[in-house]
Amino acid sequence: MARLKVGILFGGCSEEHPVSVKSAQEVARNLDPGKYQPFYVGITRNGAWKLCDGPGPDWENGGCRPALLSPDRGVGGLLVLEQGRYGTVGLDVVLPVLHGKLGEDGAIQGLLELSGIPYAGCDIQSSALCMDKSLAYGVARNAGIATPNFWTVTADDDVDPDLLPYPVFVKPARSGSSFGVSKVSRPEELPGAVKTARQYDSKVLIEEAVAGSEVGCAILGDDPDLFAGEVDRIALSHGFFKIHQEEDPESGSENSTPIVPADIPAESRSLVRETAKAVYRALGCRGLARVDLFLTDDGKAVLNEVNTLPGMTSYSRYPRMMAAAGVPLSEVIDRTIALALAGNTR
Repeated sequence: MARLKVGILFGGCSEEHPVSVKSAQEVARNLDPGKYQPFYVGITRNGAWKLCDGPGPDWENGGCRPALLSPDRGVGGLLVLEQGRYGTVGLDVVLPVLHGKLGEDGAIQGLLELSGIPYAGCDIQSSALCMDKSLAYGVARNAGIATPNFWTVTADDDVDPDLLPYPVFVKPARSGSSFGVSKVSRPEELPGAVKTARQYDSKVLIEEAVAGSEVGCAILGDDPDLFAGEVDRIALSHGFFKIHQEEDPESGSENSTPIVPADIPAESRSLVRETAKAVYRALGCRGLARVDLFLTDDGKAVLNEVNTLPGMTSYSRYPRMMAAAGVPLSEVIDRTIALALAGNTR
């Protein structure tokens, strides 16, 4: 049987570029060469697309060729520049390994829709919805899922610091990981926190702090057939949880440790799994996503956020939760590709 030609997109223009490269490296290690013929397309921080040998640490300097994904469905793949002329490389499926803006917000999904090539993960609508936390909260609330109390501040708006119930978290409404996030305990801290968040997005979200534990659940599949990985819990030594902002993330976070399976009662783990599935369905997710929640002291599950293309690095939460449930990353890749091919009706 001929191997499937898989386009693997990584890098990108967002602040999460280096995490994406590391995720792609882990995908490369776990991709079955007997099943798949990979075509690694790295996107530089400046937005240049390059077909390269792999996502190594120095991938941009390894004999890459300019390439782009053609929106012409007659091409069905890549246009690759060689010796002054463009040739074509057909692709059976695309696996986006991109995080943050232009990766998880529906932008790359729109290009893939135009191309007509099946792709893994959420579609345009669910990607855009999950990326904007205020919109995701609105849809979740309509589905009966608890969310934090929140306020949105657009580019032309100001907020009266004296009207908020402290502590609050101030964050970009449409950004990934923990970039631009601040915990604010006093009114005089608010303007600086809003300014920091606006470095990443003109739309800012202010959330009332939720008292409880930070937990997460990895989901794999398409509705109604959803598989939930083991629940994890973030154990904090101090401060608040920040993802992928440590100087040496492979050695562990300076203030947090993910505990998998979560050291919470069995009924709480069940609640987290079922709530995560409900969030996944309400927001129209497909393929895979990581749903982050708060587990309150009185036993309620409250939505935090949804990552539609979660990190796949050696230290990332999604693959750890799946592995703890008996699904290694190689099988996650197999299932997401199979789902993309089976669901190619978009």
